[in-house]
Amino acid sequence: MKISRRFMLLAGACAATAGLPFRPGRAWAITTLTMGDFQIDSLSDGHLELPVGPLLERVPEAERAELLKLADLPADGVMRSPLNVTLLRTPDRTILFDVGSGPDFVPTAGRLAEALAALNVAPEDVTDVVFTHAHPDHLWGLLDEFDEPLFANAALHMGADEFAYWTDPATVDSISEAWQSFAVGASRRLDAVADKINRFADGAEVLPGVRAVMTPGHTPGHMSFAVGTPDQGIFVTGDFVTSPMGFLRPDVGTATDSDPELAAATRKANLARLADEGWTILGYHLPEGGIGRVERQGETFRFVASD
Repeated sequence: MKISRRFMLLAGACAATAGLPFRPGRAWAITTLTMGDFQIDSLSDGHLELPVGPLLERVPEAERAELLKLADLPADGVMRSPLNVTLLRTPDRTILFDVGSGPDFVPTAGRLAEALAALNVAPEDVTDVVFTHAHPDHLWGLLDEFDEPLFANAALHMGADEFAYWTDPATVDSISEAWQSFAVGASRRLDAVADKINRFADGAEVLPGVRAVMTPGHTPGHMSFAVGTPDQGIFVTGDFVTSPMGFLRPDVGTATDSDPELAAATRKANLARLADEGWTILGYHLPEGGIGRVERQGETFRFVASD
């Protein structure tokens, strides 16, 4: 296994190419993992700025200060949550797991196209897009500014339960007002490509060497993906764990989970499995590009980023 990290000043490079004055641009981190015939790149779509409070709603008040300290999170204010999109390249496929936020979610995200450009990968080069779930920061980069599929040549793949949930007209009326824009946005995008989406069930081999693992609770049909084997592969977690706090208290659901109890059970069981089987993981919202391992820590766990 070989890992490397690069930082790109993409805005400056694009300006120079266009004959404009050079201005230092945002540095994009690209973390590359090579395993056999797999090349896995963790690409930054930017980040979210999230209040810490909702992560603690279900944690007993007496435990909160110590948990925040252990997770290295601020007691008040805003947490910066990275957005790590997985790019998997094999000899005959270029596969994205999720497509980032696009331009319509938050101003700190929607940078996937720039990160791909740093690797000389154009949207039309992508052969497959595999979705973990349909939250905005994972799905809303699917369409361009003209509501056409951005990855025009790609086959699209989503779990059947997840697709059914977000395209059901009843969903928007069954969730809190704060989440209704998520449902409307997901439905609009999925309806635009409904006839192109391959829908699959838990355990399906979605693509050669890519197996679906149902990890529900964050959303009703949330999927993770086991690519290859524990010793020569990677486990794409999606959002069944979304911060270092989730490793320390996997038994506690959060306000971002559609079913906090189910999410907690899913998180605890899968972190145990990943630790015991020795998987390298790529977490969408985890630090250092999201690539690392799960280690047991007594009755809980910790995320150890790969060097």
